[in-house]
Amino acid sequence: MGNEQLQKEQETVDGSEDVSSKNPFYRAVKTYVLRAGRMTAAQERDYAELSNVWCIPYENKKLNFLDIFGNTNPVVIEIGFGMGTATAIIAEQNPDVNYIGIEVHTPGVGKLLGEIRAKDLKNLYIIEHDALEVLENMVVDGSVNGFHIFFPDPWQKKRHHKRRMIQRPRTDLFSKKLAPGGYLYFVTDWQEYADFALEQLTHTPGLHNKYEGFAEHQEWRPKTKFERKGLEKDHVINELYFIKDE
Repeated sequence: MGNEQLQKEQETVDGSEDVSSKNPFYRAVKTYVLRAGRMTAAQERDYAELSNVWCIPYENKKLNFLDIFGNTNPVVIEIGFGMGTATAIIAEQNPDVNYIGIEVHTPGVGKLLGEIRAKDLKNLYIIEHDALEVLENMVVDGSVNGFHIFFPDPWQKKRHHKRRMIQRPRTDLFSKKLAPGGYLYFVTDWQEYADFALEQLTHTPGLHNKYEGFAEHQEWRPKTKFERKGLEKDHVINELYFIKDE
């Protein structure tokens, strides 16, 4: 990638630089790195036995939520669910909401599949693929009732900020996929990313902040092992809760 193209991709903080003609949502710049990680025997077993039932294959075709879930309940998409602990708990506690978890790391997929079986969940499916490509190519505009983005990689180094999930024009895509009144719920323990995300979401067309600045803690969101580690390091947990305009 040439320096000129890279510079264009970085000049998007206020949305003034239009990169949509060639690379609308940073397709060439991934928001994740596939890290080598061994699956446990249980994860391998659950992946082998359950992925063909609860994993939706990626394809360039729009999803029909009624066909998937067999009902018209609200649909919430979680991006980057990690090991899926919070995902499974939230789905179990909200049987009248449908959930789709998107994750690229196979061990986490295997772990969540095991949770789906253990909790006998009927309202949770998984897509193992790049989240931005899934949203662009598989999700109908205005069809999602909520997005959960919990503790994504903060990409701390300045030269890596372009990889952050919560920034324009990526947030424009979330806004486009949300139904009127739908929400985007973002949580991080990295203060600089929290401030950055607040600015980016504030300037995203079609979204408005439910709160003045950072959100109140949403009591229904369970704490994860990752969050507890952050608290042990005295990191402040910041939450953002934005609503799609009616």
